[in-house]
Amino acid sequence: MDREDAVVCRGLEYTFRHGRGKATRAVDGIDLTVRAGEVFGLLGPNGAGKTTAIRAITTLLPVGAGMVRVFGHDVARRPMQVRRLLGYVPQQLSADAGLTGRENVALFARVFDVPRAERTRRVAQALAAVDLTGAADRMAATYSGGMVRRLELAQALVSAPRLLVLDEPTIGLDPIARTGVWERVDAVRDATGMTVLVTTHYMDEADRHCDRIALMDRGRIRALGTPAELKDRVRQAAGAGADTGAGADAGAAQAEPTLDDVFRHFAGRELADATEGDFGDVRRTRRTANRVG
Repeated sequence: MDREDAVVCRGLEYTFRHGRGKATRAVDGIDLTVRAGEVFGLLGPNGAGKTTAIRAITTLLPVGAGMVRVFGHDVARRPMQVRRLLGYVPQQLSADAGLTGRENVALFARVFDVPRAERTRRVAQALAAVDLTGAADRMAATYSGGMVRRLELAQALVSAPRLLVLDEPTIGLDPIARTGVWERVDAVRDATGMTVLVTTHYMDEADRHCDRIALMDRGRIRALGTPAELKDRVRQAAGAGADTGAGADAGAAQAEPTLDDVFRHFAGRELADATEGDFGDVRRTRRTANRVG
């Protein structure tokens, strides 16, 4: 085990069992390494298995087969030690509309066993890190969609995690709110050296913020590398297609490939779009996203 690795998955599998002996293998033997200090993007279409893999890494699902380690700790054998190292922002709404922003973050400080003597200071620091100090004593129900997502980020940061896991962190947000969330993530990462594992359907976010990317489809890793490396692979494939007269990727040879081109090349499907909204819209959008994978 390399001590520089934040996450190591080897042969990770997870199968959902249905009635009458039916089963769906959501994660099909993936090997994955996330280096300490990097922003690692796990991309793929709905139903690719990304969220299932994330849930296994964060101990929310048992490891069906294979091995997962987080900073050297075996997820199956030492789940509590792993949880103490994590901050997790799920797809599902985790902020309580009936509490203030400060109360929401304080609740997470208690859940993550932040020492009582440090809680007030740590809650204030987390709120300041996501630029919510001025709105901290307002009810979360009055927050915009972007503010809700920043509040959830503060909840994840209050325990000072070594690994921050973000599952579709900007789903349902407008471009300005999306930028605001990523500005906060980047600022905390720059200040602390925290590792970030993120899933997103926004290729521009992945291109701008991720050091490396794994593209997942049908439970398997289809491609892995830096954004530049993956785009270069598509460029080479497009050039080879043009030379041989094949038409599938030849059009991409006429322009600089984007991560959208990478996605289409390796997964063969289009990305889902998202819409902006408020607290209620975020809840509805995430419920839909969670149902489809």
